[in-house]
Amino acid sequence: MNHDPSPESQRWDKGYGVIEHSSETRERVRALAARLIAARRMTDEDAYYRLLAAADRLASAAMWAVVHMTYARRMDPSGAPLPPEAFKAAPEGHTGGSLNMVPAFVGYLVANAITATTRSWLMGQGHCVAAIEAINALTGDVSAAQKGRYDRSEAGLSRLAADFYSYAIDASGRAAVPLGSHAGPNTAGAISEGGYLGFAEVQYVHMPLPGERLVAFLSDGAFEEQRGSDWTPRWWRAEDSGIVVPVMILNGRRIEERAQIAQQGGSDWLASHLRHNGFDPFTIDGRDPAAFAWAILTAEERLERFAARPDRRYPAPIPYVIAETVKGFGFPGAGTNAAHNLPLAGNPSRDESARQGFNDAARSLFVPSGELDRAIATLALHAQQNRPLESRHPLALRHPPSLRLPEPDWTRAGSPPDCAMHALDRWFVRLVDTNPELRPRVGNPDELRSNHMGATLDRLRHRVNVSEPGISEAVDGAVITALNEEAVAGAALANKGGLNLIVSYEAFAMKMLGGLRQEVVFSRRQREIGRQPGWISIPLVVTSHTWENSKNEQSHQDPTIGEALLGEMSDTARVLFPVDANTAMAALRSVYDGRGQVGCLIVSKRDMPHRLDAEAAVRFVEAGAAHFEGEPGAAELQIVAIGAYQLEEALKAADRLKQNGRRVLVTGICEPGRLRQPRDPIEAAFTVTDDAVAALFPPGLPRVIVTHTRPEPMLGLLRRLDDGPQRTAARGYISRGGTLDVPGMLFANRCSWAHLVDTAAPLAGWSRKDLLTPAERDAIDGRGDATDLLLPTT
Repeated sequence: MNHDPSPESQRWDKGYGVIEHSSETRERVRALAARLIAARRMTDEDAYYRLLAAADRLASAAMWAVVHMTYARRMDPSGAPLPPEAFKAAPEGHTGGSLNMVPAFVGYLVANAITATTRSWLMGQGHCVAAIEAINALTGDVSAAQKGRYDRSEAGLSRLAADFYSYAIDASGRAAVPLGSHAGPNTAGAISEGGYLGFAEVQYVHMPLPGERLVAFLSDGAFEEQRGSDWTPRWWRAEDSGIVVPVMILNGRRIEERAQIAQQGGSDWLASHLRHNGFDPFTIDGRDPAAFAWAILTAEERLERFAARPDRRYPAPIPYVIAETVKGFGFPGAGTNAAHNLPLAGNPSRDESARQGFNDAARSLFVPSGELDRAIATLALHAQQNRPLESRHPLALRHPPSLRLPEPDWTRAGSPPDCAMHALDRWFVRLVDTNPELRPRVGNPDELRSNHMGATLDRLRHRVNVSEPGISEAVDGAVITALNEEAVAGAALANKGGLNLIVSYEAFAMKMLGGLRQEVVFSRRQREIGRQPGWISIPLVVTSHTWENSKNEQSHQDPTIGEALLGEMSDTARVLFPVDANTAMAALRSVYDGRGQVGCLIVSKRDMPHRLDAEAAVRFVEAGAAHFEGEPGAAELQIVAIGAYQLEEALKAADRLKQNGRRVLVTGICEPGRLRQPRDPIEAAFTVTDDAVAALFPPGLPRVIVTHTRPEPMLGLLRRLDDGPQRTAARGYISRGGTLDVPGMLFANRCSWAHLVDTAAPLAGWSRKDLLTPAERDAIDGRGDATDLLLPTT
């Protein structure tokens, strides 16, 4: 190779606008060229430097566009100073972080062009979306909804600026422009909103399948969020994982103060911390696209060398890129708290000094149209290299083959009581074995065997670096176990090319809610714009739940996860309450038969009666509800049960009422979201019809609802069943508990069979004295002994 600088190399050396190349970056870039040529991965050194020079110009133009998106109503491709009327009256934007993301994302594009490979990308700091949208608009790689609206013409760029934080809304109440404050389904290539900082950090290592490559852009602020990201080296395996390159944008600031990393010692401290946790960190100039391109390719080389070693031992030393910069580099206010949002000291629409500052800074970022066109053409090698655009990267197009769902080992109704979790466990192992081409991941905070998933644990085993003899552990284990709910849920949520399951105590699943909701919201918004998510739906099985975790204190007695997910759109966030082993298997199979959904199953782990045979269990899940006892046309009262223990108490109450000559209809609800009043057409297609509701819940019939959850949110959800307080009452968890047994929990929360009978009496016009003994009335009135309510199991 000729070591004398070529004209193209010299052109790049000069930098462009605010972008300069440090001596360290220049040396690294030249060394990389030598390695690529030696490995015959590149033959044209001039083309290499042309790409790098083009990257400088694209990055500068994108930074110019970003600041316009915050402050301006239009962009002028001539670069002329903007007059007062061209500025927004109320500017808005996460400007500093977006400016920092521009050289990072351009560097990613250059790495792809150098190696003719379209890597996947993930941006944890979704509020930096202006960087992605600006680059996409300039390069023409926009989403279907943005095509023809945003491009690098004056009209297209001006529309981009005007739409950003326009708050435009259409007649249906949806955003009227395909551009938001965070990454969304209309952001070409985005796979996550990135609004919940910290979740990208615990997910990225589990995303790429073997043969795939992922660049994960992370933030120093999010470093303070989910510390499970420290365990990335613990989970990565060459045998079943694609190449991952984490890139932290270390700008040193959060919104109002320095980031914790900056307070503790900056990049040196961070590098030491990362080494302690098994990473292989190195620092680059975070203001230079070439530094990012070099870092991505160098990190991949290091990890590939490790993967190629026959004597490799885990944990893997995951290369970690620390991109040092100042927040808002390239614009006034850089390095200050103001850089986060509005870095100028005033509003350019009415402050002459601020306007002058904007125009001066924009001038230093401006790239003439002809020069920008040539730069973009230099980078546009996709057709020549026969590779997809970055918006079409593998993770953005996840659509694994449909699962082959084995027939469950059904149990005959009326068989001796058994554990629904055992049944799920056995069926899930068969599901894994029937679909060996799909990489399995089980997210497990702890106690998988205690939660009666022992067969799953023995089949897939805890993933560890060194296994302990006699324990279900393995280096290639597929059960991701750690006492960090966010981290283990992230393992399943990230594995969208595979087969997933999350298992947790019900109370502790609440710690997963932010991550679950991020997936639900993004998937639902994809549906709204006509892009159906393709990944296989992911079940969250919550057991050791509120009612059966009675032996523990109230920290272990919390039904909030189901309530919270029922607040989301029910077509995407499913919440199911199976009542026995057969209905649990049918419910799990139903979730796996879907796409782009999170399904929360509240499952008992104690032995419960077998209430439904195979056919009835499937109908129960498909219809969302079913009658368990009584005749709809003859009933005087309906008891509606949501949950396994609630069904048992309902049947006991019905038995007492029948002994007194009353005709009772007992109906179980499996999926309350199917019965709600739909909130939009997509949810309407998921919910059952009015005729189906009337068949299951006869109008005008006095009704007692007893629910696993708190009664008030469930009563609101089931408004279609509610004929008003004189005809409908609800019982459920009222936040009472402690170290009790199951009957004690039911009694404390007024959900025992006797409480249900007592609740029903005034609704139906009956006398409680005719239905309950004096001792039973004293017990529920707080004067007697709760043990007087104990009845044989129905």
